[in-house]
Amino acid sequence: MKHHLLALAAVLLSMAASAANSTKTYTVAVVYDGTKATVTIPDALSNYVSCPSGESSHVKIIQAETVSDKTTGEIIYSLKGQSENGEFYFIGDYKATLKLDGLTLANPDSSAVHIKDGKRIKVSMSPNTVNTLSDGVADSTSKGCFHCKGHTEFAGKGTLNISSKFNHAVFSKEYVEVKNCTLNITGAKKDGIHCKQYFLMISGVLNISDVEDDGIQVELKDTTVTGTIKDHEDENSGIFYMTGGTLSIKNVGAYCIKAAGTIQYSGTGKQDFDTNNVKENDTAINDLVISPSQDRQSYYDLSGRRMPDGAALPRGIYIVKEGDRTRKVIIR
Repeated sequence: MKHHLLALAAVLLSMAASAANSTKTYTVAVVYDGTKATVTIPDALSNYVSCPSGESSHVKIIQAETVSDKTTGEIIYSLKGQSENGEFYFIGDYKATLKLDGLTLANPDSSAVHIKDGKRIKVSMSPNTVNTLSDGVADSTSKGCFHCKGHTEFAGKGTLNISSKFNHAVFSKEYVEVKNCTLNITGAKKDGIHCKQYFLMISGVLNISDVEDDGIQVELKDTTVTGTIKDHEDENSGIFYMTGGTLSIKNVGAYCIKAAGTIQYSGTGKQDFDTNNVKENDTAINDLVISPSQDRQSYYDLSGRRMPDGAALPRGIYIVKEGDRTRKVIIR
């Protein structure tokens, strides 16, 4: 009996330790100073976070695959200081937060911030701070001054300025959300913000100016629907949503907004741009063409409205439900 009690106690202690780890917040501090950067990793993260770049201002952080709620919980990477020749390059497989705490970072060779992590990345600007990211013209393969593989959520009570001389100012391979913060796109060789899945502005201020292509472009990530046909719960919808905040777009080379899906304004959002200079249901995504009258299939537009059975549908992007499966198609 005693051995069973000891074993039970050990299990409970292990569970308590896991719970404590999942709620504790760890911060990795990165301070830029010209051509050098100091990276401070807490001892508790020594087995989970590494910095092979040493003291170089081109900081490379590798977050282990074992980082999770059961080990470290979400890790915060605090970036501050200044460098005219630096970058933040991050590799990981679990959600993370970038806390910008008065950062001025320019990379003449590539992206100033490059996130190779397909999970949710929160970019939080500390209150009352001004942060600036810029790039040069050397690397034509990079997709943006701020380049993120995963879901990108801009938030906080501070300001972030971004400009790009070789590509998009912000590129996200998945969705982009903006909340509370002030985000200024002050120039781009291509789009101000280029994302896939969807774009959502909830609050805050977003200013986009002096871009040579679209102010904001929203693409589809692929032709398979993941999620429900309801608002942005369907991540791969190509929809532009604006429910609040102020969006200003000026001096663009193409459209203010171009979306694979629909462009939707609701709530208290203020649109300070030419709302006629937009393009929705952009069909330049792929060449898939289907018949709108196939049996046992239901068709919905990107707002979730079911189309009449057997109707000749106009050109556009639709969600097709067939049993338990859903997919996106384009009718030309």
